[in-house]
Amino acid sequence: MDWARAHLDQPLTIEDLARQAMMSRRTFYRRLQQATGTTPLQWLLNQRLAQAQSLLESTDLPVEKIAKLSGLGTANNLRHHFVKQLGISPSGYRNAFPRQPQESPAK
Repeated sequence: MDWARAHLDQPLTIEDLARQAMMSRRTFYRRLQQATGTTPLQWLLNQRLAQAQSLLESTDLPVEKIAKLSGLGTANNLRHHFVKQLGISPSGYRNAFPRQPQESPAK
């Protein structure tokens, strides 16, 4: 699944994931569900949301850019899934993790 995590910004299908795992789609689906307790599509969404959370915590990137980098496509799609899964908007989440201003290098 490391391969999938490294490519969250790209379109990924169950077929892609199964092919990388060198399994049939059906076997992959069954094994991932046994290992994680969730479906492959839900696992992928969870990984994308975790990527978005990390970017919101550690960068000042706009929500639109974070949506693309995490594979959720649009800011509206990111907001929808964020609120549905986490109960908070991306901007509300970011505000909960204020970044410390970096000091300018001494001259």
